[in-house]
Amino acid sequence: MIKWPRTPEMAALDTHPEYTKLLVESGVIQVEERDYRQSGGSEFGVRLFQLRDPSSAYEVYTNRLHPGMVPSFIANNSAVDGNNLWLLTGNLVLDVASQQSASEADLKQLVKSLDGHVDHTPLPPIRSYLPEYGLVSGTQRYALGPQGFQFALEALERKEFGVLTNELGFNVGAETMLAKYQGGHGSGVLLLIEYPTPQLAEQHWKHLESALAAAGKQSAVVIERTGSLLKLVLSPTSDDFAKALRASVIYETQVTWNEPSQTLTDPPWTSTIAKIFVSTGVFMVIALALGVAFGGVRVITKRLFPGKVFDRPEDIEVLQMGLSGKKIDPTDMY
Repeated sequence: MIKWPRTPEMAALDTHPEYTKLLVESGVIQVEERDYRQSGGSEFGVRLFQLRDPSSAYEVYTNRLHPGMVPSFIANNSAVDGNNLWLLTGNLVLDVASQQSASEADLKQLVKSLDGHVDHTPLPPIRSYLPEYGLVSGTQRYALGPQGFQFALEALERKEFGVLTNELGFNVGAETMLAKYQGGHGSGVLLLIEYPTPQLAEQHWKHLESALAAAGKQSAVVIERTGSLLKLVLSPTSDDFAKALRASVIYETQVTWNEPSQTLTDPPWTSTIAKIFVSTGVFMVIALALGVAFGGVRVITKRLFPGKVFDRPEDIEVLQMGLSGKKIDPTDMY
C-alpha cells in the first residue's frame, strides 16, 4: 500500500457538508481509505463506507449514481463511469477511484474478501417496484430520511417539491424511491412512498395533498394509493403519461394468514344415522352390564349370606293393621 494524492472526486466528498449530513442520516459507522499499486506500477484508490444496514448503504449508493453510468460486471449493484466505480455489497459501499487501472479480477477479489464482513440482509423491496420501460438509468434514488430525499430532488431537478419533505413521514418508517422516466409520450419523475401499514399510507396521503395544495401544485400532481404504497409523478409532461406511469408500477398487495386453515362440511346423513345407532347400542350394553352386575352381586350375596347383608329381619319394618291375631313374618315377603 502507498499514499498518493486523492482524486478530485474524493476531495469533493470531503468538502461537501451536505453529503456529510447524508452519511450521518444514513447511519455511517466508519469510512476507510486505502491506495494500492499493482506490480506494473498502476495505482488506484479505494474508499469504503460502512453503514448500519444494507438499506442505509443502498441510500448512499444510489445517491452517487448519475446518468451516463453503465452497469459493471464486478457485482450485481455496481456502476462505473470513465474514472470511478461505485459498488454496493451488503452494508458496505465502495468508491474505487482510477478503476481503469485495476484489473477486473483484482476488483472481484477485493469484493470477495469483504464477503465475510458484510450484512446480508435483503435490500429494500421498494426498489423492485420501479417499472423498467422508459427508466433513465442512473437516476434511481432511494431515501430513508429528509436529507436523502432533498439530495434526490436536487439530482433530479425537482427541488420545488421539497415542500413534501416534512409530510412524508420518515419518522414513522416511510421509505421513498425516485427515478426519472422518459419516452416518446412524455417524461416525468416517479416518486414511490412505502409505509409500514395501509393506515399510515392513508393518513399521510391527506397530508401530502394538503402540502401540494398549499404550494399550488395539487392540480399538476395526482396521488394514488395501493395498499401501503403511494404513487405520484412529479412535473409530468402530460396527464396521460403520468397515469400510464403510475399504472405500470410493479406492486401487488398480499394478505398472509398464518393460522392453519380447514374446510368445514356437513357429514352425510347415512353417517349421522349410523353414529346414532352405534351410540344407542353402546349405551344399552353398558346399562345391561351394570344392571346384571348389580343384581348378580345382590343375589349371590343373599345366597351365601342369607339374612346377614341384605334383608335382615331386624331392618325390615312392616305396618300391621291388626285385623288378625297372627303375627306377620317379614321373611315371608322375600
